[in-house]
Amino acid sequence: MDAEDLSEVLTEDGRNAKAVLCPRCDSQVLRPRAATIVHKQMTLPSMKKSAVAAAEGGVAPEPELLNQHWVVNDMYAFENVGFTHTLAGANVKYLACADCEAGPIGWHCLDDRSSYYVALGRVKHG
Repeated sequence: MDAEDLSEVLTEDGRNAKAVLCPRCDSQVLRPRAATIVHKQMTLPSMKKSAVAAAEGGVAPEPELLNQHWVVNDMYAFENVGFTHTLAGANVKYLACADCEAGPIGWHCLDDRSSYYVALGRVKHG
């Protein structure tokens, strides 16, 4: 998201002004004002299915470097999110929509048990 887009979804104190929604099914992930914006780099796997990509050209989707995230400090702040198993060797769990399983929309590093990140570029606001 660029600065112009951020003004529509960000309060003056850096919180989400609108509900954070799943990009596929519009299920609510976070209520308004539940999260704070942070600028932190994280590479997430593509949301595009590998099988679909393979059928379209035979190339696995590239991971995506994301820089803007909503962060919450308690997993119970989420309205509707699921967690993957811990990734081998990475100590990270990915976040996905609990209704339609779209994702990963964010991540949680087990080294920091109090930070759960949702990538702004992977969700809608409404």
